Amino acid sequence: MKSSPAPAQMPAMTPFSQLFTTFLRIGLLSFGGPAAQIALLHREIVEERQWLTERQYLQALSFCMLLPGPEAMQLATWIGWRLRGTIGGLIAGGLFVLPGAVLIAVLALAYSSYGARPEVAGLMLGVKATVIALVAQALLKLGRKVLTRRSALLISLAAFAALYMLHLPFPLVIACAALIGWIGWIGQPASPSSEVQPVPAPVTDRLWVWPLWVTLWFAPMIAAALAGQMLLYDIGMLFSKLAVFSFGGAYAVLAWLAQEAVTARGWLEAAQMADALGLAETTPGPLILVTQFVGMITGFAAGGWPMALAAGAMVLWVTFIPCFLWIFAFAPHLERLLARPRLQAALEAITAAVLGVVANLALWFALHVLFAETRIPRLGPLAPELPVLSSLQPAALGLTLLAALLLGPLRRSVPLTLALTATAGYMLTNY
Repeated sequence: MKSSPAPAQMPAMTPFSQLFTTFLRIGLLSFGGPAAQIALLHREIVEERQWLTERQYLQALSFCMLLPGPEAMQLATWIGWRLRGTIGGLIAGGLFVLPGAVLIAVLALAYSSYGARPEVAGLMLGVKATVIALVAQALLKLGRKVLTRRSALLISLAAFAALYMLHLPFPLVIACAALIGWIGWIGQPASPSSEVQPVPAPVTDRLWVWPLWVTLWFAPMIAAALAGQMLLYDIGMLFSKLAVFSFGGAYAVLAWLAQEAVTARGWLEAAQMADALGLAETTPGPLILVTQFVGMITGFAAGGWPMALAAGAMVLWVTFIPCFLWIFAFAPHLERLLARPRLQAALEAITAAVLGVVANLALWFALHVLFAETRIPRLGPLAPELPVLSSLQPAALGLTLLAALLLGPLRRSVPLTLALTATAGYMLTNY
């Protein structure tokens, strides 16, 4: 039986026009979060076009999960880089983000202008109720995958307590988890199979990658500071930090974003944060685009539509330029990175901590959607946020149960669930 050409020969043969149309299609259809997006990429790239083998695809996915940032977008960028180098990576990664970013910009401007209207508030109540169900669903899926050992459970509980009870910074929690994983591996006796000899880095190691992309990354923030636009500078710095520490996907980093943007800086209210995630769930592209929405709401409050657009552009730049940097800098070293068991152990510990982070996020959203009031008692160093039970909102509770039913036993899609709960929220609050 005659074998087909190996994918290793495909990069030079894939036309840019075909790469463009393929990833534009993927960008327009990438609804449903990272799991659905990774499956879509697999179907389009491996099954239908056979541009990569199954092994190459899974290796690349493992590599992208080691990196901070949205793994599906970075996987798309790696595929483009693998097929047609840096330009291919820019095309693939850019088109994966662009359709969703345009829709988020439109939604953010509409929300800023009309979000206070009663009918819009009713629609958003249904969306926020669905967000609670979605985050809870993500928590259960991650829990089944992560909690295979007692150590993972302990790390998850410790991360939850550190965020919910002690309000420790998200980067500190992630750094401690990584250190625990690293030390835990060092403490294990060595075995012949535990060390894999790293594959030498190929000649494609280019010294210009880091200076170029780091300069591109920080240039808008320097320009904003020189122009006296300190809000844009602050937005750039905050979301740059999120880009560096955003292990575990958008749900994990949103807990830190809520802590910074709502509690520490007062840029927006807790209800607006819940609205942001709900609207991001309705668009294609990486879920981390919720950060663009948050930036635009913040900018609109400070200077109307022009500042909203500038803030959204700043957030997109500092969120996704690092993603291109990670891929272009580390992709040539893929096999060597995957051959390091200590790095894998640190990643497993981070994943366990992310479970606690997502649990904290789920509780935070539930408290601020289901209850009109919360309180924070002081119990020594502990400061848990608790609901005022008398302020329970029955409509929000009913819509959350409806969303859980639709997403769970009835297995309805996220867009359909959002449409039904938003309609129900509108009916409940306007009739």
